[in-house]
Amino acid sequence: MTNPLLAHWDTPFNLPPFDAIRDGDFEPAFDAALDQTRAAIAAIAGTDAAPTFANTIEALELSDAALDQVLGVFYNVAGADSTPAREELQRKFSPRLAAFSSEVMMNEALFARVETLWQARETLNLTDEQARVLMLTRRRFVRSGALLKGAGRERLKEVQQKLASLGTAFTQNLLVDERSWFMPLTEQDLEGLPDFVVNAARAAGAEKGCNGPAVTLSRSVITPFLQHSPRRDLRKTAYLAYTARGANGGETDNRAIAAETLGLREERARLLGYENFAQFKLETEMAGHPDRVRDLLMQVWEPARKAALADAAKMTEMLHADGHNGDLEPWDWHYYAERRREAEHDLDEAEIKPYLQLDRMIEASFDTANRLFGLEFAPLDVALYHPDARAWNVTRNGKHVAVFIGDYFARGSKRSGAWCSAIRSQQKLAGDIRPVVVNVCNFAKPEAGQAALLSWDDARTLFHEFGHALHQMLSDVTYPSISGTSVARDFVELPSQLYEHWLEVPEVLGKFATHAETGQPMPGKLLQRLLAASTHDMGFQTVEFLSSALVDLDFHDRPAPADAMAAQQATLDRIGMPPAIKMRHATPHFAHVFAGDGYSSGYYSYMWSEVMDADAFEAFKETGDAFDPDMAQRLEAHILSKGGSVDAEDLYTAFRGRLPGVEALLKGRGLAEA
Repeated sequence: MTNPLLAHWDTPFNLPPFDAIRDGDFEPAFDAALDQTRAAIAAIAGTDAAPTFANTIEALELSDAALDQVLGVFYNVAGADSTPAREELQRKFSPRLAAFSSEVMMNEALFARVETLWQARETLNLTDEQARVLMLTRRRFVRSGALLKGAGRERLKEVQQKLASLGTAFTQNLLVDERSWFMPLTEQDLEGLPDFVVNAARAAGAEKGCNGPAVTLSRSVITPFLQHSPRRDLRKTAYLAYTARGANGGETDNRAIAAETLGLREERARLLGYENFAQFKLETEMAGHPDRVRDLLMQVWEPARKAALADAAKMTEMLHADGHNGDLEPWDWHYYAERRREAEHDLDEAEIKPYLQLDRMIEASFDTANRLFGLEFAPLDVALYHPDARAWNVTRNGKHVAVFIGDYFARGSKRSGAWCSAIRSQQKLAGDIRPVVVNVCNFAKPEAGQAALLSWDDARTLFHEFGHALHQMLSDVTYPSISGTSVARDFVELPSQLYEHWLEVPEVLGKFATHAETGQPMPGKLLQRLLAASTHDMGFQTVEFLSSALVDLDFHDRPAPADAMAAQQATLDRIGMPPAIKMRHATPHFAHVFAGDGYSSGYYSYMWSEVMDADAFEAFKETGDAFDPDMAQRLEAHILSKGGSVDAEDLYTAFRGRLPGVEALLKGRGLAEA
């Protein structure tokens, strides 16, 4: 019987046949696809034909098609719907993939062909896109050790494999800690909580098999609890559990993994001729060098810290007024920040949330994409990997553009956070290949028969991830390696963060923010108050982000610390971290940085991209129309469709005419005066 992961998928839009795939199919499919890719690489490297762009670079682009098909399914389901079998497979696959990558990148005959083309590039009559792909391919070989010899080459292979295994272990440890902890609540513990928090707790308790409500470590459950529970003792218990993820001792403790990872990254960088890992990593990003990153972060740090300390002083007064002596603690911040929002902006989360229905916010994101880019979304009745997932056919002028899959609810089998991935990316080299794009979130699942309600932060997350999805769906390039979100790390967040701005356009909320029970639109005055409070608590939000970004940078732009936790504390002491605020991601659960190399030395990229997204939305505002068609066309033509086919700075300059400064960011965060 043919393995469904290796077959041609005769399904609607060539979607994976999820209903036919079993966990037992993954390993044999992986083995076969890896062998097939290895044979393709050997054929490219071993041919007697003189190297050409077609028989070398294009052949490389197509060599891993089978492996992409298998892993495109596997890693999507392993992240969104984990099982013990899938976790074991991840532990097996990661070092083997790292070893294979090193095998390819250090193949001397293969690199010689690439180098021959590189040296002759001016005579090859390449298109701009082809020239870019050639440059990126050679750079990838060099940065992976193609120029190393002897012991250095072999050691780099070992380092790469070990780093892959450590990243997998870090992720799985975190998942175990997140799904194993929960705090049962009594009916008395629910007193003072708004209905939507009570409903989320009951649903969470049911998911955990409790005989009643519970708080879990899902952000969509624990954050509203911290905001609204008047029980300081319960807030403390929940908060300490949330921040202890990955640092509970025993087999799932990530602290030693973090330290070992940092040491190996430094060794990797030095083997390749760099002073430290940050210099190696940032060489290919827009920032270019750690000093530019630090300069940006510190421009924002001081005004953010000043605003946060001022807010802390006010909330300490509120704490004392409630009869609690002593200092404001981290488990108090969300609670008193919410009380301040209610008092200063006349906003109550319980009043807002019924207007932010998940289905209506999905409609809002689709409608915005329709008005900007002419996209239309029709539900698909197809087999998917989990009953909670939904799919849509995305078209423009009647022509198929992509399949979009949304998987929105938290569950124990799903890793925390929110992300966008592609089961299949857009390309033209192997035909007109249209993408299959997935958005995964962790919103609280309602009880049966109730509407799923979002917080304002949840709604922003939905728009953010859909911005990433648009970057994938509107990609229009030939080569797979530069498709969609295959761009500089500090550029990849521009489309996602820019898309968040449309959630705040009054006519969007005016149309789609409708009450779950009455169907009535959000009252105009409530809408005005909601938008006026958009920068509420921004000192806190900025400080918790920047502290994480600065710790990440310090980890990687100097000798690797033997004790990662001591190094983290040294950074926080140096920058004057406010005592009532903790890092958004402390080291033991900093998956952005330690689950893989993606955001290592690169967590700053959200802020770097925000400088651009604030400036880019100003371009729309300057026209007087947030949906200005000419500006939308420029955004698609110069950014969303281009993938990595052009240098990021050139893409932004083509769109805006210049590069931005930090002023729009400070203004947008309400920190300009501070």
